[in-house]
Amino acid sequence: MTVSFASRWGTRRVKSLASKIGSGKTPTGGSESYVSEGITFLRSQNVHFSGLRLDDVAFITQATHHEMRGSRVSAGDVLLNITGASLGRVTPAPHDIGEANVNQHVCIIRPGQHAHPGYLSYALASRPGQEQIFELQVGGNREGLNFEQVGNLSVPAAPLEEQRRIADFLDVETARIDRLAARYARMAGLVAERRSALIREQLSTGEVTAPESRRVPWLSHMPEHWGAAPLRYISRIQRGASPRPIDNPDYFEETGTHAWVRISDVTASGKYLRTSTQRLSPLGVSLSVPLEPGELFVSIAASVGKPVITDIPCCIHDGFVAIRNPSVNTDLLYYVLLLGDAFKGLGKLGTQLNLNSESIGSIKVPVPPESEQKAIVARLDDGLRSMDDLQASLRRQSHLLAERRQALITDAVTGRFDVSTADSRNVTDGVQA
Repeated sequence: MTVSFASRWGTRRVKSLASKIGSGKTPTGGSESYVSEGITFLRSQNVHFSGLRLDDVAFITQATHHEMRGSRVSAGDVLLNITGASLGRVTPAPHDIGEANVNQHVCIIRPGQHAHPGYLSYALASRPGQEQIFELQVGGNREGLNFEQVGNLSVPAAPLEEQRRIADFLDVETARIDRLAARYARMAGLVAERRSALIREQLSTGEVTAPESRRVPWLSHMPEHWGAAPLRYISRIQRGASPRPIDNPDYFEETGTHAWVRISDVTASGKYLRTSTQRLSPLGVSLSVPLEPGELFVSIAASVGKPVITDIPCCIHDGFVAIRNPSVNTDLLYYVLLLGDAFKGLGKLGTQLNLNSESIGSIKVPVPPESEQKAIVARLDDGLRSMDDLQASLRRQSHLLAERRQALITDAVTGRFDVSTADSRNVTDGVQA
């Protein structure tokens, strides 16, 4: 492993600081075994750097908890996500956790007598800690980390009393950063609500409702002279395709004519996809699904349901579905899908099983007369421009805060400054309050 801590105390392996490293399992019967109240059952979505989020926590029965007694959570256990998109998120279990258990995606690291839970958690959340975790993932273990790998992670070997001081200091300072980050998140949520309201306004007209045969299930009021149709009736639905094996260097070249679109490219884009980090060779293009500028596609693997119009020639893999040659204005379809309401009834968003070519094609959308479509798009482009700028600013500020938070943690856990005399009031300098 090439990543390591540069610490004035040296380093130790997690396994030398832990009395237990393990995780749970999915209860017999899966989600069907969950109950409305009972023992708290922690999953990866509950574990965040800023602490546990229990708004959607599951519960199991006392009998299931007894059956899974090997993965019971104790106050002070360090909880680390070891699989999936949330890999590496880590937090200590609070003192008031009560009775709790975990599934197989959350690893319990129980600190021994020479480790402070807060410090150990911060060490794993620091930049070197996260780099170690992701280096193991990139190294080929696509299924996540195993217990041996977790145990072999290195952390600074600060004396126990110093660990306590560092943890106490970071508790205060990261809480301040987290409060500001939460404020940005609330603001972004309000902007998103206003965006949706504006789109909905342009697709609705008071109490005038189209006849039953032309109604859209998720749109309460629609002009009576508009039509409606499933996407498969007004366009060609085509799922993307990935050349196999995807890591074959013959499929890529720097001067390729088509960009290779990845989930990260879509996540970072707005309405239009204008850049990509990779390009395909002619061979790669022939094995994928090429799109030309102006075409619309939707993500079904991550950022599920996000529509994008490409501004560049590109190829989409099987995590996307293209909506090709629509008889409705492409920009209008983009806004219809951006609203998100169109996906209601297709199942729980976030799993590829529920969004595919067939389910995308079944989405019923409004079809205004051609003479009205461009006017609706123009009003939405104009009305959403300032909201898009605000959202982009909030994303930048949130990203800056996350960087400052991790830099502060890294400097503290490695001993780059003495926390007993440190003044970190500048950690939010440059971030708009």
